[in-house]
Amino acid sequence: MKRITTILGISIVLVGSFFLIAADHIDAPAVQGTSSDITDFYAFQGESGNSIAFVVNTQGLLSPSATGNAAFDENTLIEINIDTSGDNVEDLVIQAIPRGDRMYFFGPISPSNSGLNSVIETSGIQSSVEITSYGQNAITATNNGMQFFAGPRDDPFFMDFAQYGEIIAGNATGFNDPGTDTFAGTNVLSIVVEVPKSQIGNTGTINVWAEAKGKQ
Repeated sequence: MKRITTILGISIVLVGSFFLIAADHIDAPAVQGTSSDITDFYAFQGESGNSIAFVVNTQGLLSPSATGNAAFDENTLIEINIDTSGDNVEDLVIQAIPRGDRMYFFGPISPSNSGLNSVIETSGIQSSVEITSYGQNAITATNNGMQFFAGPRDDPFFMDFAQYGEIIAGNATGFNDPGTDTFAGTNVLSIVVEVPKSQIGNTGTINVWAEAKGKQ
C-alpha cells in the first residue's frame, strides 16, 4: 500500500440536504495549477433524493488552450472525507487516483488511518471510469449504485474579483447584480462521485471535506 501525506485540503460542513461549496482558486506556487490545487468542493443532493453528489475541482484557471494538455497527477490522491458522528474525524472516505487514462475509486470505506496520513484503501469497493478528454462528451461509469466522472469542465464558480477589490479598497459597499464572472472561459479538472445515502449514513447530519494528498 502507498502512504501519502496532505499537501492541501479544504473543508466544508454538509447539513441535511443543503447545497454547499467552498472555493480556493489561488494557492501557493508549489501546488497552484496541479492536482494538489483544489479550487472548489461541492456537495449536494442527487436527482433521486436518495443520493449525494460530491464534486472536487482541481487545477483552476485553465485556459481553453491549456486544458487539452492538463492531466491528473498519478502521485496525487484526492480523498473525500465523511464524518457521520459529529466529531470532525472521518468515519468514511472515498478515494480517487488516476492511472493512465482512467480514474480509480475506492470506497466509501472506513479508513485505516485518520488525519493527515492515508493509505489507498484497496480493500474497499473498487470502481473506475475513463477520464473524459477535453471537448469529448462526458464519460460516466456506474458501480454498486454509485456514479463516477473525471475530466475537464468549465469552472462553475462565480466571482467578481474586480468588484471585490473595490469593496476592499473602500470604493464600493457591495457586489453588483449580476456582476462580472472573473472565471468565465476558464476550466478545471473535475472528479464527481454520486453515492447512495444508504452507503454514507443514510440520515442525519454529516460533515464532509476534501483533501489532496501527495505520495511520500
